[in-house]
Amino acid sequence: MVRVLSESDVRDALALDALLDAVEEALVKQTHGAVERPERPHFPVGEGLDGDSATGTGLVMPAYVHGDPAFATKLVSVNEGNADRGLPTIHAQIVLTDARTGIPRAFMSGTTITNARTGCIGGVAVRALAPSASTLGVLGAGAQARWQTRAIAAVAPLESVRIYSPSSSRETCAAELRDEGVPATPVSSAREAVADADVVVTATTSTEPVFPAAALSPGALVVAIGAFTAEMQELEAAVLEEAEAVFADVPEEVAEIGDLRESSLSLSALRPLGAALESGYERESPTSTLVVESVGSAVLDAVAAQLVLETAGDAGSELSLE
Repeated sequence: MVRVLSESDVRDALALDALLDAVEEALVKQTHGAVERPERPHFPVGEGLDGDSATGTGLVMPAYVHGDPAFATKLVSVNEGNADRGLPTIHAQIVLTDARTGIPRAFMSGTTITNARTGCIGGVAVRALAPSASTLGVLGAGAQARWQTRAIAAVAPLESVRIYSPSSSRETCAAELRDEGVPATPVSSAREAVADADVVVTATTSTEPVFPAAALSPGALVVAIGAFTAEMQELEAAVLEEAEAVFADVPEEVAEIGDLRESSLSLSALRPLGAALESGYERESPTSTLVVESVGSAVLDAVAAQLVLETAGDAGSELSLE
């Protein structure tokens, strides 16, 4: 029997504190090579349905953490035309398969898992590199702005969270976070969000820098999670070039994104985030900037899905494949 968990089942079973620990452990194991994370194929889909053009993109993201009882395969679809249909642009599902027998164990919605495990990257980074942070500036007002803030609020004594986006979405984002007990307010400029912030999170799809480097407060930690292609850029080159250290969740992939390509830094300048999480990091100067760059990893989907299955109990339904 295969356990089937809906999006609501996943949300009910997901415990942020436990997920933070699982994400940290997975990043440490990834640094040591104790994971399997094949390249993710992506391909056009839908050609021939409504004409000669593709209607979307399909992605397959497999991963396994050594010693875990199951491996994960995440199936992702990106359909830009869904905005006109009143549907989300991205959908994701995760299949957990027994690592000993190959028998399917669970099929679950992957949207909340993807958002939460990505948010936890900011959480574990702050816990390791800026645990006393009280002021957070967030650039972006989408799902990741919310999840990054939730995860950081779980590990740091936040007194002020400032949300900026060029649209009125910043008002909605801040209001939702306030309803959850997070001291969030919308602000009218990126500079206002960043000024005097202990931690700055960039969670956008921008192709150009989203805040001026000169606005950063001395000693700030910058967590950049939006850029994941060569064309995408959230940080000015100066943010990276003047940082005391730049950490990356997947250094080889981070070296190829726009943030790095527009700077003078290369792969050799990047430090594995997992190493800092495992051994800690002592700043050379309390006024220097630290940067964490993240492109995400299917390894985090694997550990998050396993955790959800363990905590879901009898939630969801069972499906026989016989």
